[in-house]
Amino acid sequence: MGDEKLAGADSDAHNAVIPQARRDFHAALLESLLLADANGVPSNADKHSKQSVALSKGIIERLGFEQIGDRLAGQQAGSQFEELCKDYLSGVFPRLHHLRPGQWEVTKGLGGRSSIAQYDQYEHLAALDEASKANRDLAAALGTDYLIKPDVVVLRTPEDDESINAESVLVDEKQATYTSLRKVNCPLPILHASVSCKWTLRSDRAQNARSEALNLVRNRKGRLPHIVVVTGEPTPNRIASIALGTGDIDCVYHFALPELVDTAESLDFSDASDMLQTMIDGKRLRDISDLPLDLVI
Repeated sequence: MGDEKLAGADSDAHNAVIPQARRDFHAALLESLLLADANGVPSNADKHSKQSVALSKGIIERLGFEQIGDRLAGQQAGSQFEELCKDYLSGVFPRLHHLRPGQWEVTKGLGGRSSIAQYDQYEHLAALDEASKANRDLAAALGTDYLIKPDVVVLRTPEDDESINAESVLVDEKQATYTSLRKVNCPLPILHASVSCKWTLRSDRAQNARSEALNLVRNRKGRLPHIVVVTGEPTPNRIASIALGTGDIDCVYHFALPELVDTAESLDFSDASDMLQTMIDGKRLRDISDLPLDLVI
């Protein structure tokens, strides 16, 4: 009987939702995006950096079999990575309903100049955009910093009064008339999280992620959404360019952090290992498996 229980526990552990979703995420990456070229250089590596290539190869070895394929163009690779991150989160986050009740949706960010205005905390930016279109002086003064296009978003649908009052009468027509959680007050979805997906982190991409985060902080009215970055960058110093010294981003999540740490240690890249540990201990870098649970908070 005891052996049967242990076997059952092992089976449950192997089939746990988040580890399985992580394996599926990596399998999809290895099939479509995390490829090696004819010279064996992985698609997320900087071919001019021996350390970058070695670290990326080590990650692939730990995840599965290397596949040969042409590197996707930067924009195409970024879009593919966004799609895979969206699929991963949309498969896991709804399973955490018992920890964070509500009506949730995980989707790619909407396009358009003022797409951010389709969410409750940023609704006012639509009027700002229209005003700047009609007034060149105003447009010059405002710039375009407020035009934010998140890669992947987690949205919460406001609740109708029937749901809010399901267990006891909590609200009526005269009180709580401004809160965004009531659909009668605000029909727009609430932006719960903005997920910036960066397959690699060259200096311009790191700066873009930071700028997007700052604009989300500065331009909101109401609750600040979670602001996170997910990356496939193998080089710790480049990850540090966005992870360290910034409070505008909640945290950076690596697509294969344990594999990266193990690779750096096995290759005796002491500086890389130290930098990774600094970010991990400083709560600035976590694994993709941590992300769904962190978004529940």
